[in-house]
Amino acid sequence: MDIDRALKAKKISVGDRVGVTKDGFTVEGMLLPRIELSDTSSLVIKQDNGYNVGIRYGKGVEIEFLGKGKAVSHRHAVVEAQHDSKKPLVSIMGAGGTIASRVEYDTGAVFPEFSPGDLLKSFPQLKGIANVKGRELFRLFSEDMTPEHWKIIAKESAREIESGADGVVLMHGTDTMNYTAAALSFMLQSLPAPVVVVGAQRSSDRGSSDNLMNLVCATNAAAHSDVAEVSVCMHATSNDDYCYLHQGNKVRKMHTSRRDAFRSINTLPYAKLWFSDAKVEYLRSDYSKRSGRKIRLDDKMNPDVGLIQIHPGIKPELIEASKKFFDGVVLSGTGLGHVPTNPSNEKFAQSVVPAVRSLVDSGVPVVMAPQTIYGRLDLNVYSAGRLLKQAGVIGDGADWLPETALVKLMWVLGHTKDMDKVREMMSTNFAGELSKDIEPSSFLV
Repeated sequence: MDIDRALKAKKISVGDRVGVTKDGFTVEGMLLPRIELSDTSSLVIKQDNGYNVGIRYGKGVEIEFLGKGKAVSHRHAVVEAQHDSKKPLVSIMGAGGTIASRVEYDTGAVFPEFSPGDLLKSFPQLKGIANVKGRELFRLFSEDMTPEHWKIIAKESAREIESGADGVVLMHGTDTMNYTAAALSFMLQSLPAPVVVVGAQRSSDRGSSDNLMNLVCATNAAAHSDVAEVSVCMHATSNDDYCYLHQGNKVRKMHTSRRDAFRSINTLPYAKLWFSDAKVEYLRSDYSKRSGRKIRLDDKMNPDVGLIQIHPGIKPELIEASKKFFDGVVLSGTGLGHVPTNPSNEKFAQSVVPAVRSLVDSGVPVVMAPQTIYGRLDLNVYSAGRLLKQAGVIGDGADWLPETALVKLMWVLGHTKDMDKVREMMSTNFAGELSKDIEPSSFLV
């Protein structure tokens, strides 16, 4: 029996007082929620001494109900969000994740914090940076985010800037943060102010949580940096010293759990944002600066695009069948942008080029992206690449991430399905997603 079924059978809820016995040792305390990065195969108990204990659930573990938890209340000390006319206004919006959640230890409940007073209570450093306004758009695990959610975020970000915000911060789960940031980079055009996407790798009830520093640095970027682009702000190192401000469509989560998991790809971050003194240290100058220009929202998206990872033994039928489900396909190819071609007619190998050509001939654009993540595609070096070019594959010379290529193709197909126009738009550098030159020092930064 799994944990949830065992708790349900005993009518035990988060916040209830329980006793858990394993190997003759009993722990008593309040049952806490298992948040985002916690081990879902374990019970987490807050003892009366304040320490949390994790107990892996399995055979021989006994759970005893000792009493109902206190009624959940979202009331706490009120903090006035006083306006300071000398400070910029930053709009902080929530789209999910645990970055701005508060654990109420009397009940074990987890609450989002999105009123200005809530934010200032949880993150009092914000009042030294800017006037803040906060609201929740939706509460989602980031893996549940869809292109429809991206459109809502884009519209609300544009609305906040048009209403006078000097910058926007979007709190978001980290797993698909780069997809959302890439989408916003195409949908929010002629940005006059920063839009900064931020998250946390560690939940707020952990001593190693990165939520405070990340949000403070992101708010500082939105309020005071000159980078009028869509960006991602996350820990730069394993220390609590500074965050990187990454270009939104050239950033990727490169570790499952490290606080410094996010890395700029094929470029340097825009800036370092120092936590202790709020210093902004610029690393690049090739970005749009703050200005009085009018933001333009272009949120047309076609979500029917697939991303296929090329791998040894991939069957042509998989690619051929994708025309039944998708209006466009991105292939994450090996090396310089390759797929199996079997030029020597080896008996175990199969070429997928005919399937790719069939897809293109049927009106489904096929875009190549490098699964190496770093580097630029070159379909002219080997015969496999030349065969793909002849088949009509788009992307030669591109250095986009597979996720960015996916999002861009969704955006392009939201505007047109004409193959020539799709090819033209995919080859156009709309938001800095295509690097003219790749800075050698950007590798593994």
